[in-house]
Amino acid sequence: MAPRFLAAAAVLALAAGLTACGSSSTESTAPEAPAATALTVWIMRDSMSETLLTNFERDFEAAHQGVTLDVQIQEWDGIGQKVTSALASNDAPDVIEVGNTQVAEYAASGGVKDLTDKVTELQGADWLPGLADPGKIDNKQFGVPWYAANRVVIYNKDLFGKAGVTPPTTRDEWIDVTTKLNADGTQGIYLPGQNWYTLAGFIWDEGGDLALNEGGTWKGGLDTPQALAGIDFYKKLQALGEGPKDSDEANPPQADVFAKGDVAQLISAPGGAVAIEKANPDLAGKLGFFPIPGKTADTPGAVFTGGSDLIVPEASKNPDLAYEVVKALAGEKFQTAMATEMSYVPNRVSLGGVLTSEGAAAMAKGAANGHATPNSANWAAVEAKNVIKEFMTTYLTGTDGAAEAAKASQVIADILNTKS
Repeated sequence: MAPRFLAAAAVLALAAGLTACGSSSTESTAPEAPAATALTVWIMRDSMSETLLTNFERDFEAAHQGVTLDVQIQEWDGIGQKVTSALASNDAPDVIEVGNTQVAEYAASGGVKDLTDKVTELQGADWLPGLADPGKIDNKQFGVPWYAANRVVIYNKDLFGKAGVTPPTTRDEWIDVTTKLNADGTQGIYLPGQNWYTLAGFIWDEGGDLALNEGGTWKGGLDTPQALAGIDFYKKLQALGEGPKDSDEANPPQADVFAKGDVAQLISAPGGAVAIEKANPDLAGKLGFFPIPGKTADTPGAVFTGGSDLIVPEASKNPDLAYEVVKALAGEKFQTAMATEMSYVPNRVSLGGVLTSEGAAAMAKGAANGHATPNSANWAAVEAKNVIKEFMTTYLTGTDGAAEAAKASQVIADILNTKS
């Protein structure tokens, strides 16, 4: 998951205002450990509160006599190279938290342990697809889902009431509601032209994808009929607001735009509400949340699932105990404690009900239709080159969208098919 998306999730945790949870169970029957075994675990900053971490360390060590956990907090800045170097060394940590879309890159190095034989024990059939799928490469499970966050619609309740509308449950209703909101100086929705994660959801709803692997060769997916239907819907929705067509949600910060009080909706992680209220305290208590609508009322719109997986390096000196750490962190009791404390979406679909705040509940409902970016070690290069963002601007402003889609698809294919 990208750093700024994780930061939004961290803001959500602060916004939740939840008290510290009680001790969490490790759910393990541990292998016997030799005396004074030390396990090194890398956890990213803001993934766990201090209280949650302290409780986990205490309970795990109590259940595994002779084991000491050395949990080291890592920064997102520069973490890719640090993990890559660790996996290639003989002195790797025992467990590492990684962004869910990074698993393919790390697994390609050969330094990540295959945990396929543990999937059933870890209740893998219940995992969120958007977390589980990126951790599975060539039908082998290298990354174990840990937690997720995804986008929802944040709306201004006063403006909805003024327009006499309620949150929509289908795409068609969404267009109708947003059109009605565009009155008396209100902007129905603020949607910048390069919000490509939102576009990806619309493409997935149509049955398409950003790229497809056909017999080991990648093909860009932006020029398929399904993708073109997705971008057409994006264009229709985007036109109902005044968002710029040549920038993303960070330029300008969309929370600042919404905070002015004349925008009815935006698409964001629920934590975006904290930034909105900080910029305009008068909006406190006036913000609502609903899942991105799907094509039908019975299924929410598809969303990109950002989040984290857990991996065990091949170089771990204690692989069995490292797995016990993963099992504990991915288990139901810890997942419930983490969701309660941090307001993250737990790794299992069946645990979505533990999230009770309006924003978190909307996020959990959407997470059931979560997806991930194409499972390629080269996908990071597609994002770095802003291929999809640039395509979106040309599609929204140009006259031959199909031709632009074909060009962008070819660029994606060229990048994904590049041999390292």
